[in-house]
Formats: sequence, structure tokens, C-alpha cells
Amino acid sequence: MPIKFTFSVSESSAVDELADQAAALKIEEMTEPTEEKTKEKKLTHKEKKKLKKQQEYDQQVELMTKKGGQGHSALGDNFTVSQSDRSAGQTQALEHAVDIKVENFNIAAKGKDLFVNASLLIANGRRYGLVGPNGHGKTTLLRHIAARAFNIPPNIDILYCEQEVGADDKSAVETVLIADVRRTELMAECAALETASDLSSQERLKEVYEELKAIGADSAEPRARRILAGLGFTKVMQDRATKNFSGGWRMRVSLARALFVEPTLLLLDEPTNHLDLNAVIWLDNYLQGWKKTLLIVSHDQSFLDNVCTDMIHLDQCKLFYYKGNYSMFKKMLTQKRKEQMKEFEKQEKRIKELKSQGQSKKSAEKKQKEVLTRKQEKNKTKTQKQEEENGPTELLQKPKDYLVKFSFPDPPPLQPPILGLHNVTFNYPNQQSILANCDFGIDMSSRVAIVGPNGVGKSTFLKLLTGDLEPKQGEVRKNHRLHIGRFDQHSGEHLTAEETPSEYLMRLFDLQYEKARKQLGTFGLSSHAHTIKMKDLSGGQKARVALAELCLNAPDVVILDEPTNNLDIESIDALAEAINEYKGGVIIVSHDERLIRDTDCSLWVIENNTINELDGDFDDYRKELLELLGEQINNPSIAANSAFQQ
Repeated sequence: MPIKFTFSVSESSAVDELADQAAALKIEEMTEPTEEKTKEKKLTHKEKKKLKKQQEYDQQVELMTKKGGQGHSALGDNFTVSQSDRSAGQTQALEHAVDIKVENFNIAAKGKDLFVNASLLIANGRRYGLVGPNGHGKTTLLRHIAARAFNIPPNIDILYCEQEVGADDKSAVETVLIADVRRTELMAECAALETASDLSSQERLKEVYEELKAIGADSAEPRARRILAGLGFTKVMQDRATKNFSGGWRMRVSLARALFVEPTLLLLDEPTNHLDLNAVIWLDNYLQGWKKTLLIVSHDQSFLDNVCTDMIHLDQCKLFYYKGNYSMFKKMLTQKRKEQMKEFEKQEKRIKELKSQGQSKKSAEKKQKEVLTRKQEKNKTKTQKQEEENGPTELLQKPKDYLVKFSFPDPPPLQPPILGLHNVTFNYPNQQSILANCDFGIDMSSRVAIVGPNGVGKSTFLKLLTGDLEPKQGEVRKNHRLHIGRFDQHSGEHLTAEETPSEYLMRLFDLQYEKARKQLGTFGLSSHAHTIKMKDLSGGQKARVALAELCLNAPDVVILDEPTNNLDIESIDALAEAINEYKGGVIIVSHDERLIRDTDCSLWVIENNTINELDGDFDDYRKELLELLGEQINNPSIAANSAFQQ
């Protein structure tokens, strides 16, 4: 029986919309009769409509509160989808297919086209990376695949992992193990049959034993524990109830569950977002040996390079396929863009010639369409001609590259010491020391990446540098003129909900409207989002507003804590370039290997309650980390004293 799990993530705008409706309905309640009163008299048509609206709203609120505010709206509420019909022969062939082939499908979101005559082609056993700018429909496509909104072979089981597991009394390892539904059912049946003594029960028990052996039930728990250990769980944490974990750690349990189940098609949406660098390196290494089909949406270029065998590019509402990893795709895309520009220029030249001969613009474009149609028909195979009914060929559009450019203003020179810790010790009340006798320092040319697993004190270390925490012993040394700018994955949370991005920057920095919008545009915020209230912006859009604010504050040293979580690949490239051009000091905490490499950061690791600079480069660190993780996974007792203790 096919397995399908879908774990949804909420859209805050849905909750905001309900809150607005609630406010409107409460006003109406002051003047309109309640449901009980309407029974005493006949309702007018207007009153019936309002009562129905109230009842529908109550149902929505009940649904949202049951889910704790989590989950997407139903696909049918926001999206329309269509695909080409299949013949009887094609439908029959679908029953035994191992590949996914969906031709000429369309998806629109509230009237906006996301996919137009696109084709989805997923070959069995390949590992695909799906890339494209933020907001163009990548997550939407994964959700539609998971919901089987397309004609997908019934023998392909799908697992879409995108949200943390529920918080309950089950341990992390139990939560992973019960995801294997068949094993769980057989284990329960086995326990019941072992207490029975009749002959039929004993015969059935033998069958259950055989099936448990066939599916490798004995090795299931060790395998689940190895996966959890790779994702950063110590032996103690593996046996801890999920209700005692934060959302980020429950997301890791969800990912472990997906890897444990090994569905025919695994869909991962930004799987590295909730992981530290150590866990990303382990997951990267683990997925390189994945034998089944994988479709990943990720902004981590190194991760895509190491894991993927194929790339799918979402561009101009269509899907384009490339063999190889992300770096190979980028080279091929550059060449493709050059060829597209040549073809476009030929088209425009031909139309211009026809117009110079006295033909109207409409007539010239019609003739060019006919030329393109003949050209495409000539290149089609007989099968394609029979299957495709795309209508008239459209004129070529000018290729548009998605370009983002960030820039940090250069600070004035400062004399050292710029910023550092001297013999610093810190612990939270009633806890052991997180940092002890730490020494650290940077100057205006420093490029430093702080590495180490979650829980070792990276955030605490940064708070000591910024003055948000005071050391128990030692001192924080910094230039009296130093201005620190900090950006992290939660930077968007301080933004005002009711202001637009342009209004926010105008108020804070006394900017003119045009200058505020120019600053937002510099950080890749599309122009239509400049005038939308910030409560309605996506995480990526809020991140861009926060970066624009950071730069207007003109810091001397920039501290970036997981800055890539809400940025697409092109924006991460732009961020790396901006860091390299910046004349001030930079401290980065990031799980994005490419950002660390591209900014040529020296590595400092927090372990054993202190911080030290590492010898060697990132490749040396990666190799050493995988070796230590291997020892930890195979011998859990090592974890208690290792650098990866949580």
C-alpha cells in the first residue's frame, strides 16, 4: 500500500486574514441579532448571509486552532491546476510506471500563473535539485506532487517532509520507528500472538516472524539511532520525549523519520534550514548514497553540488532539465542564455526589416510567429506531434537574468583593539559554564566563521560580543567608536507589522520616498513589495528589509547569524560578494558551506567550553568532522565527551 506523509507549514497571512475577519464580524455582532434571537423571528436575506458568514468563520477558526496555527491553506483554496488528458492506453501504462511524467500542466495562484504548459519529468533513482527565484512556485510544486494533484503512478509512495513532528510523550527514536507503519503493525500483532496458544495463532506467528525478518525489523532501531546521531542527537536526546524539544529539534526528528522510511520519492523543502553545519555535512554525505528518488528545494549550493545528479530550473513558468550538479547547471545556463539572446536578436532584426518594408507591426509579428512554428514543427518527432497541442507559437521573449546586488557602506578606519574577549567566562544561572577562559579578537579586515553544533554556545558567544550578555569573569574589549551591526534568521521579527518597508525606512532614517525604495531595491526586494504591509511579506522579503536597515545603520563590524535561511541562491551569491567588498570586520555563523568558502573565512570552533582557531581549510574540517561523527554514531558513549555534545 503506498505511503504518503505530508507535514505542512503555516502561512502567517492566513492567520492575519482570519483576525481581520474576526474584527469585522465582531463589529457586525454589535448591531446584528445573535443566532438564538434569530430563532424568535424570521431572518431577512441579509441577516441569513451574515449568519452564514459567521458560521463559516467559526469553522475556519476551529480548524486553525486545532492545528495550532500551523499548516497551509488547502491547495484548492489558493491554486487552480490542470493537465493534459491521458488516453486509455496511457492510463493503463501508468499503473506499472516507475517514472513520473506529467505533460502540459498549469498551476495558477489566485489568477497569477506559476506554471504554464510545463512538464514534470522525474526518473526513478535520480536525485534532483529544484531551483529558481523565491516566490516562483517551487514549494507549490512540491505540495501538488505530495497531494497527487497530478497523474502519478499509484505504486510510487511519496513522503513530503517540511514540518516538525508533534510534541508529545513519545521519544525521538520511538517517533522515528513508528513512521514505518508496516513494521509497527507487525510488531503489535506479534506481541498479541505471542500470548495466544491456539494452533492458528502459532501458525500466524511464524508468518509474522518471517515477515519481520524479511523487512529487517531487528536492525530498524539501530538504523534509526544512527540517523538521529548523524543529525546531532546524543543517546540521551534520542530517548527524550519530543515535547521537550524546541521546534528546530523536532524538525530534525521529522527529517530523521523521512530518511528512515525511505519512500520511493522523497520531497525535501529547504532541509538544511534547521540544521547546524555539522548536521548539514552529515546529511550531505548521507544523501550522496541515497538509492531511491529524491527531489530537493534548497538554497545551499554546496549541498546541491554534492547531492544532486540532475537539476530542474523553474524559469518563465516552465521546468527545464539539466544533467549534473548545480555548478554544471550554472555553466550550461550561461551558455543557454547566450544562445537565447542571439535568437531573440535575430527575431527582433527580422521584425524590424519587415516593418521597414511597409508592413504593420502586427503583420510583421504574425509572419515571424509562422517562421518559429515551422522551425519548431521541423524539430519535433512524430510522437511529439501526435501528443502536443500547444496552439500557435509565441514570439521569443527577451531572456531575463535574475540579478541581485547587495552592498555594505565602507566604515571609517578604527584603531585596534576593535572587538574581542579577554579571559571571558560565562554561564547562565544554576548551570555549568558554557564558555570558560575564552580569548578572541578581530580587526577591520577579519573574516571569521564560527562553527560547532547547536547547543555549544555560538549564540551566547555572539551576545557577549554585542553586549547583550555580561561575562561572569574577564572582559569584552572594543573600540569606543565601534558600531556593530547584527543580522540573524529572526531579524525580520522586529519589523513593524502595519508599516510598509518604504514607510519603515523613511521613518527610521528620515529618507525621501525614492531613496527608501532605492535602498530596498538594492537588496533584491521587488518593487511591488515596497508598498505592502510588512506583516504580509514572506520571510525572504522581510530578510531583505532587515538587510537594508542594517546597511543604513553603517556598521563598522557586521555579525551575521545564519543569514542564508530566507535567501535564495542568487541572493546568497550577492551577500558573499558584498562581504568580500566590505572594508569592515565580519563574523559569520552559518551552515552554508558555500558562503564560508566564498568569503574566505578563517574557521573558529567552539568546543569544550572555549573557542579556538582551526588549522587547515574547510576541506580539512569537513574530513575531520565526518570521521568524528562516524566514531560517535558507531559508539554512542563517545558522544558524552565529544565536541558534539548537545
